[in-house]
Amino acid sequence: MAPATLADIPKSNVFTSSLPTDDQFPTPQLSHAAPREKLGPRLVKGALYTYVRPEPQDSPELLAISRAALHDIGIIEGDENNDEFKSIVSGNKLVGWDEDKGEGVYPWAQCYGGWQFGSWAGQLGDGRAISLFETINPTTGQRYELQLKGAGKTPYSRFADGKAVLRSSIREFVVSEALNALRIPSTRALALTLLPKSRVIRERVEPGAIVARFAPSWLRIGTFDILRARGDRALIRKLASYVAEQVYGGWETLPSKFDASKHGTGSQSPPTGIPQDQVEGGPGEEENRFTRLYRAIVRRNALTVAAWQAYGFMNGVLNTDNTSLLGLSIDFGPFAFMDNFDPSYTPNHDDHMLRYSYRNQPTIIWWNLVRLGESFGELMGAGAKVDDKEFAEKGVTEEFAPELVKRAEGIIERTGEEYKAVFLEEYKRLMTSRLGLKTQKTVDFEQLFSEALDIMEALELDFNHFFRRLSIVNLQEISDASSREYVATRFFHQEGVTGVNKSEDVAKKRIADWLSRWRIRVLEDWGEGNDQQRQAEMKAVNPKFVPRSWILDELIDRVERKGERDILNRVMKMALRPFEDTWGGDRDEEERFCGDVPKLGRAMQCSCSS
Repeated sequence: MAPATLADIPKSNVFTSSLPTDDQFPTPQLSHAAPREKLGPRLVKGALYTYVRPEPQDSPELLAISRAALHDIGIIEGDENNDEFKSIVSGNKLVGWDEDKGEGVYPWAQCYGGWQFGSWAGQLGDGRAISLFETINPTTGQRYELQLKGAGKTPYSRFADGKAVLRSSIREFVVSEALNALRIPSTRALALTLLPKSRVIRERVEPGAIVARFAPSWLRIGTFDILRARGDRALIRKLASYVAEQVYGGWETLPSKFDASKHGTGSQSPPTGIPQDQVEGGPGEEENRFTRLYRAIVRRNALTVAAWQAYGFMNGVLNTDNTSLLGLSIDFGPFAFMDNFDPSYTPNHDDHMLRYSYRNQPTIIWWNLVRLGESFGELMGAGAKVDDKEFAEKGVTEEFAPELVKRAEGIIERTGEEYKAVFLEEYKRLMTSRLGLKTQKTVDFEQLFSEALDIMEALELDFNHFFRRLSIVNLQEISDASSREYVATRFFHQEGVTGVNKSEDVAKKRIADWLSRWRIRVLEDWGEGNDQQRQAEMKAVNPKFVPRSWILDELIDRVERKGERDILNRVMKMALRPFEDTWGGDRDEEERFCGDVPKLGRAMQCSCSS
């Protein structure tokens, strides 16, 4: 089928049709008839969402769209120029809902909770994000849920105003698409709309904005957290079944019991196709379908955090409400890409204990997944008895409890080992690719991966620049010690060596020694005379452009304070094609954005306030 307009693409509401709604507004008609101010903050129990419409906006201005997003959703290019498109992405027009007949797809906001900085935060939810509808791209068959962030108060706004500032909206709009272009699993962004009449109070008064964003699912670990905290075991089962059947595409798509003797250390996915009711494993280690769902979620997140580490991306606020059940990068606040390599760096200036630092991301994601394991614990621990009527309706008996707890703990522990294996194998795969190698050798991890990171940390070298600059090195240039020391200077900042107590001679020698080992490995994998092909493959995985914090700060200043508009489209063009050498725009600006990070722009931090 050919692409259609945003107004005409097919729309559905599988989420709201399948799961329980807020009993205060049990139908779209009742929510639609209610005064908008009645749809504000309160406690919502026994429900996973509330029907709520976006607040109307005055004089919205569409600032930018992602052409990649248009394509992936199935929207015809050029539709962004139509007033109807602009009205939809600003929340001023409901599509899919027939107001006269009182039927169709009606917007909603999700209910969830979360562990924030290691402490239980209670009910959270979509405090300013409102989902409009789901749609399936007719060509790819991929279903997406389209959502407006900054669209107004919901029952989950708590003490907030339901708004988003332009500053954070620009950051989320750019990074969502940049991560996807880097092949890092992420939620996406379709459009960015300025609300010039909306004045939002944060640390200062700022203009408001709305990001039209989309994802296959916006469910997160926090969705289960709130149900476990409230002891709603029936809804945990119902939601888990929904996730398996609708988000993951069916029980038989889930990975079977992990067997290291058959599947190595995690590099290969276990087989799928296990019938829904089949229980795998021997006595005490029985694994039912809910364990397979848990495994799928764990493996997805392991792959994503490996990509973050390989590309130097930090989310900044990895609470359980910011951890996707699909392993997507989600909810962007004080995120950043690494500048000078520093494993202790956190982009969140409120993260005084470095909980969400680069170094800690793999551990924190596992901590979050253990919280999910606790929510799933009863279902997984039940083993073959999970569908027994008495267990399903009445819960765990005193006699069965010890066996159930032991089994659940064993499953979580074994899945933790699987998480580490999957993470490590994916990280090694990505790093091997970034270093231009075809094969993996055991010594590579210490002699190449770890040593490169140690050098970058000691000499304060830029993380992503290191790999891009390595991509254009010819082996002939580093055939002897003196030439390797000459090439080593390419990795320095413009001001030279900045590492503490590191002279230029020491720095050149250390990089040259590493280049010698790297050269040997490249020759082993590629042989002589294949520089051109190797360089092309390295440039295809090592971006020239990433949206660093200093670039985003300049972008925000030029759009918000100076009224520029084209700059946003130029940056998005670079973000959508990060591996290119040029983008056909202002060449000096492109090279500045891809060049040395200004000294005062390195390792910037920002707040969660958005």
